[in-house]
Amino acid sequence: MNNLLNIKTPAQDQAKALKSDYGLENHGLTNLNTVYWNLPTEALYEEITFRGEARISKLGPIIAHTGKHTGRSANDKFVVKEPSTQDKVWWGEYNRPFNQDKFNEVHSRLQGFLQGRDIFVQDCYAGADEEYRLPIRIITEKAWHSAFARNMFILPKTAEEYKRHVPDFTIISIPSFKGLPQIDGTATETFILLNFEQKIGIIGNTAYGGEIKKSIFTVMNFLLPLDGVMPMHCSANIGKEKDTALFFGLSGTGKTTLSADPNRGLIGDDEHGWSDEGIFNFEGGCYAKVIALSPTAEPQIYACTQKFGTILENVVYDPITRKIDLDDATITENTRASYPLEFIDNAVPEKIGGHPKNIILLTCDGLGVLPPIAKLSPDQAMYQFISGYTTKVAGTEMGLGKEPELTFSACFGAPFMVHHPAVYADLLKRKMLKYGAHCWLVNTGWVGGPYGVGKRISIKYTRQLLNAALSGELLKVKFKKDPLFGFEVPETCGDIPQNVLNPASSWHSKEAHMTKYKQLASRFIENFKKYEAGCPQEVIKAGPKV
Repeated sequence: MNNLLNIKTPAQDQAKALKSDYGLENHGLTNLNTVYWNLPTEALYEEITFRGEARISKLGPIIAHTGKHTGRSANDKFVVKEPSTQDKVWWGEYNRPFNQDKFNEVHSRLQGFLQGRDIFVQDCYAGADEEYRLPIRIITEKAWHSAFARNMFILPKTAEEYKRHVPDFTIISIPSFKGLPQIDGTATETFILLNFEQKIGIIGNTAYGGEIKKSIFTVMNFLLPLDGVMPMHCSANIGKEKDTALFFGLSGTGKTTLSADPNRGLIGDDEHGWSDEGIFNFEGGCYAKVIALSPTAEPQIYACTQKFGTILENVVYDPITRKIDLDDATITENTRASYPLEFIDNAVPEKIGGHPKNIILLTCDGLGVLPPIAKLSPDQAMYQFISGYTTKVAGTEMGLGKEPELTFSACFGAPFMVHHPAVYADLLKRKMLKYGAHCWLVNTGWVGGPYGVGKRISIKYTRQLLNAALSGELLKVKFKKDPLFGFEVPETCGDIPQNVLNPASSWHSKEAHMTKYKQLASRFIENFKKYEAGCPQEVIKAGPKV
């Protein structure tokens, strides 16, 4: 809200109570109206409703609409090319270079745009491990974005800590500010610009909260490998024996479902670092997809959609009863809930775990040819990690036909990886070898034939295999070598039937299975060619042989 009439707002008297000594003039922001510093959630609720930014639903969650952008604008994200990034960033599809002078012009125009306006500030951290955490500042024009930042990042504990907070990276998110493509060099009026030299990122013409979250993740992905810490797009949990497990996987592979195990503590659901001390969550909260969320299949996440403090993005609701409808995809399939991690009953308060004993690479194979679980050597783990394979099937995305669509996303999060994928994969291998972690490829896709012919692997079987791997029981069985990919496949696991453990035996024809399997292997080989220049020979050789 541009408070031109200078109307007194609900939290105006408390706006400076938690002000940092490191003021906004350090970011070139001057002549502002009221700056609301580090307001708690309750005060932000009052500001949100006063400004008409969002609505309150039954039992208290905020419902915000993000406008035309209901997801990330991947093609509008740029990294400023300057001396500190020129030779380190893997320039290309996801890391588009942006001119430094053009950035300064956009930034300068934004500084002028904000004069006379109210803005909100949240000072927080990315990273639960104090050794590696990044002090950050999130500056927003919307109060609900300030609440989003409080949910998603780790907060200072005292007024004194707020007072002394000096950010090492700042994000300024102003949805009402548009780029000028013909002048600025942006792709559209929407932009996400990251400048590592100036330690600032600016976001314009999009209100999608995920841009704030993922911009900070991108920053961590650039900085941490320089210190030998591996940043990871994964979930993490920990067992009663203090055994940590990591779960990598693209959308639809079951990453959230399988890591949310009531018998294990949840360290985090999306972004982590692996240092020489162990695993740590980057975030203080979760940002879960909630379309068609089931209270029986996902009871913990479902419960969070009914809590005060949760922010629901683009969720449909009844304006009379204020009841939400999680099955309604009228606005978007990408409905989201942002909430603090402690809303999950079995969350680990410290958000930290030891070195992982097991690393799970999840894939949903729509072709029905991969085994349900396979043990990977360190080099095979690097190959599969760089490949980041899954398949999208009809119903998961607009425009998909009946045939499964093979998808590869490097490091299971290509849009946020700033260095060459081999940099992250090398960190993975070195840490696996140093700390003795086992790596498993787990297929949550189809058996008995491809999508439309076979059936999806039972979640019961997947959990049984997963539990056997995490407990160490699976290491005791006999394995056989896969004929194409070379990884080790268990011959038995409890009472799981052979037609699940050995996909070829469940097809009507073993020849048909092998033909389709070779097609998949060929796609792996073709996809990996784009990474070969930066990869060691032993990793290239760890791929499939056709």
